[in-house]
Amino acid sequence: MLHVLFICSQNKLRSPTAEHLFADWAGVETSSAGLNKSAEIPVSPDLLEWADLIFVMEKAQRKKLSERFKPYLHNKKIVCLDIPDEYDYMDEELVKLLHHKVPPFLPAPLLGH
Repeated sequence: MLHVLFICSQNKLRSPTAEHLFADWAGVETSSAGLNKSAEIPVSPDLLEWADLIFVMEKAQRKKLSERFKPYLHNKKIVCLDIPDEYDYMDEELVKLLHHKVPPFLPAPLLGH
């Protein structure tokens, strides 16, 4: 099972959308968190230890993540999706972007499923 963590700033719009969209992907377990201290679910060392693959929405978030949690990121793959904070939860355009950008990093779907 591949543990995938989606990170944005507040964990209210982009990362929860991504978590929801890929929750049923075969061979993948998803979670989401936010980098701001006021996030719905703040990024924690436990979440980072759990994750095999980490997606951030913006370059600044990758930098902030590395600065604040460097000891917990050893050998973790961190992918920046370059998705700005201008979408609502489950926004149609956000869903399209996520469906385009995330699957290349996930296990290939099994044929017949």
